[in-house]
Amino acid sequence: MIGPYVSLSAGMAPGQTLIADDIVTIGDRCVVGRNSSIVGHLHIDIGADVFFGPNVYVTDQNHTAEDSTLPIGRQAAPELPVQIGAGSWIGTNAVILPGVTIGRHAIIGAGSVVTDDVPAGAVAVGSPARVLER
Repeated sequence: MIGPYVSLSAGMAPGQTLIADDIVTIGDRCVVGRNSSIVGHLHIDIGADVFFGPNVYVTDQNHTAEDSTLPIGRQAAPELPVQIGAGSWIGTNAVILPGVTIGRHAIIGAGSVVTDDVPAGAVAVGSPARVLER
């Protein structure tokens, strides 16, 4: 189920040559909460039975500020794939950043910013997200 006002993006612009065959994959029986955004440039894999609360943001691409003469929006960091394991729960307003793997049946607390991998069955909360229990 894809909620209202969800944004799904594969690539950066219409007509762009994509850098992978499967940019965004979403497994069976997933729920993507309203106002969520999934922005894929390389690869985002969401396993089966994953539930997103509202306003979740997932991306495999970010920007850098290495060159002070260029606008940050024109400075792309390397794309890093994202994987969200089957049966996981991603709470309201969570942000999943490039290069993160979230294991099966993990819980990401509301408002968390996930910058590192989360093991299967773990509960991670905070900004940046930290594992509370396994």
